[in-house]
Amino acid sequence: MRRFFALLLVAPLALFAVLAAAPALAKPTSLRVLYLDQSVGWKHAPVARPDGGLAPSEIAMQAIGRESGAFTAEVTQDAREITPERLASVDVLVFYTTGALPISPGAWAAIQARVKAGKLGFVGIHSATDTGWPYDGPGETYTRFINGKFAGHPWTQGTPIRVETLDPDLALVSMWPVSFDYAEEIYQHSDFDPSKVRVLQTLDFAGTPLKRPYAVPIAWARQIGQGRLFFTNLGHTPSTWDDPRFRRQIVEAVNWTGGRTDGDASPDTLRQFLWQVKALLAYEPAVGRDDKAIIGRLLKMDPKWQTATAQRIAGLRTVYPAKPDSDRGPFDAAYKAVLADVLARGGVK
Repeated sequence: MRRFFALLLVAPLALFAVLAAAPALAKPTSLRVLYLDQSVGWKHAPVARPDGGLAPSEIAMQAIGRESGAFTAEVTQDAREITPERLASVDVLVFYTTGALPISPGAWAAIQARVKAGKLGFVGIHSATDTGWPYDGPGETYTRFINGKFAGHPWTQGTPIRVETLDPDLALVSMWPVSFDYAEEIYQHSDFDPSKVRVLQTLDFAGTPLKRPYAVPIAWARQIGQGRLFFTNLGHTPSTWDDPRFRRQIVEAVNWTGGRTDGDASPDTLRQFLWQVKALLAYEPAVGRDDKAIIGRLLKMDPKWQTATAQRIAGLRTVYPAKPDSDRGPFDAAYKAVLADVLARGGVK
C-alpha cells in the first residue's frame, strides 16, 4: 500500500518534469540558409565585396538571421559550391545573382528534387531573375522554375514608384502598407506564367509616374510540390537593405519557404487579369471614364476571354518602343486594338 501511494506522489512529479521539458525539446532550431550572391553578369552594389571582406548584402543576411533568431546564413559567391552533398545541410537557398551560373546539371536537378519534396525552400532577390543557364535535365529550366526572366528595368535606381500589396494579411508581405510610395529599380519580365504563381505585390500605375500599359509584378510566391518559392523585385538599392520592412520580409520569406509558417500560394489568375486591365486603363486616363464600372463588367466575362485578354495586354511589353525614337507603329496598333476591345466589353461605346 505504501508503494502504491509513493507511486501516486512520484507520477505527477515525473509528468510535470516531462511537460516542463517539452517546450525546450519542441523549440525549433534555426533554419540553415545558403546565400549565393554570385555575379556572372552585372554586379550590383549590395553584392560587391571589398578586398578581404564580405559584401553589404552578405553582412546584412547574416545579421538579419542572427537578430531574428530565425536562421543562420552561410554565404558564397561560387555556385560550384552548391552540390547535392552540400544541399543535405541546407534548408533554404537564397539567390541574388546574375548571368549563367556555374551550377552543374546534377546540382540543379538535386535542388529541384529537394524543393519538390519539401526539403528545401528557395528565395530569389531582385536580379535572381537576371540569371539562367542551359539545362535539359529533369524538372524545369531555371527561368521556368523562378517564373520570369529579366526584360529591362524602365524604373531605374531612385525612380519613384507606387506599390500595391495584394495580400496584406499574409506574413510574406504584411510588413508593408497596402499602398505605399517607394524608390527602387524594378524589373519587368518575360517568360512569366500567371497560372503558376500568386502575385503578392505589384506596381500601381495610378500612382507611379512612369507608366506602362501592362502589369508589373513586384513579388510572387509559388508552390512546387511540397516545397515553396518566393521572389521579390526589391533589393537593388543599398538603402532597401537597411529598410526594416525589407529585412523583415527576408525573415518571413525564409520562414515560409522553410516550412515554418503558413500562407496561401495558390495562383490568382483572376486578380492578375484585373491588374493587367488596371495598367492598361491607367496608361492613358480619360476624363469621365468610369474605370471601376468597366472593370466590374470585365470581371463577369468568360474566363477564357479574360485569360486571352490578359495575355494580349502582357504582350504589349514585347512591342513597347525600346527607345524614344523607336518606331511606335506596332505598339500603337496593338495597344489601340486591345484597349478598344476592353472598353467595348466594359460597356463604353
